[in-house]
Amino acid sequence: MSLCLAILLSNTPKMDDEQSNVYSWETDYEKSWENIKESAEGLLETPSEEAAYKAKRRKLFETKGKTKLGMMRHLFVVLDCSKSMEDHDLKPNRFIASLKLLETFMTEYFDQNPLSQLGLIATLNAKARKISELGCNLTKQVGLLKQLLKLECQGEPSLQNSFEMAIRGLKNTPLHSSKEILVVMGSITTCDPGSIYTTLQEMREAGIRCSFIGLAAEMKILKTIAEQTDGKYRIILHEPHFRDLLLEHVRPPVAKTTAECSLIKMGFPKHMLSAFPSLCVCHASSSQAPTTISKNGYFCPQCQSKYCDLPVDCTVCGLTLVLAPHLARSNHHLFPISPYKEVSLVPNDIKRTSCTGCQLILMSVGYQCPQCSNVFCIDCDIYIHETLHNCPGCM
Repeated sequence: MSLCLAILLSNTPKMDDEQSNVYSWETDYEKSWENIKESAEGLLETPSEEAAYKAKRRKLFETKGKTKLGMMRHLFVVLDCSKSMEDHDLKPNRFIASLKLLETFMTEYFDQNPLSQLGLIATLNAKARKISELGCNLTKQVGLLKQLLKLECQGEPSLQNSFEMAIRGLKNTPLHSSKEILVVMGSITTCDPGSIYTTLQEMREAGIRCSFIGLAAEMKILKTIAEQTDGKYRIILHEPHFRDLLLEHVRPPVAKTTAECSLIKMGFPKHMLSAFPSLCVCHASSSQAPTTISKNGYFCPQCQSKYCDLPVDCTVCGLTLVLAPHLARSNHHLFPISPYKEVSLVPNDIKRTSCTGCQLILMSVGYQCPQCSNVFCIDCDIYIHETLHNCPGCM
């Protein structure tokens, strides 16, 4: 008994030791509610919220105009479905939390990149399974993603098999497009049939950019792959941070120097009503074919094939079919709004005491547009730069 007591006492950090020798759960109970402050507008805010706002504003200043971007993107999302995704550090577990955030990511991805395509790959039991081909139909992609809820997480992931499947899917994409792979990795192991460095060389030769979002500890091999393919490797801190890291990949990346510049032939079909009902090409081979016979649709101007949704690559003649709003929504990436300047407001200046966007009363700090000189609150500032992409005061 005395020996056991001596061991316990020797392993217990002393109160006089440095704070770094004490685990967080061994310290005194922290009164986190004391860190809550009242803003100048009378709202409650915490240090974490303030830090998140400042981080978003820093990203706005990192955005640079007049940069060659990969506007037409072909992205494969690789989701780890191994046993490690059943851990409960994210609620209810890693797998379900990842599926919910990926649905948000897909919605933002297709909204901000209407000319791009996305595919989904799942890896479990040392194998890779293609859930969806590259496509631009948001409803179809989200539907296939939700089907993964029935999947049982098993075994270990295989990065090499996933990369090889993604390489085959990106092989026939146009040379002017941006080829990308985004891996959501929850495991700290990978079970591969061969050397992953051979696959890494293939990705470099094909000009594929590979990025990782880790849900666990950092892995050296993932960092090496990200560095050699001009990708990113980030580790999440919590679920809101996980969401922010995913949404960082919504904006088109800077195009590689090897990307070709060429004119792209596109078709702009009109929504027309035909004399007789017909079957659209996009649902001709699906189980929903009998229910999709209709008179209206988009008809390819080159081969007259019928489609029910755009944008899409015509399966008959290969022509890219888009609408004018799709090109307009891609334009804001090339010409982003200039970051607003933080200004101190004078209490007696009635003109600058309310936000131009939401009419919120501003007491101390505002964010001023350098073009129209209108002042906005920080919420409207971030909304304008991340979602609206147009200054209300300049329009």
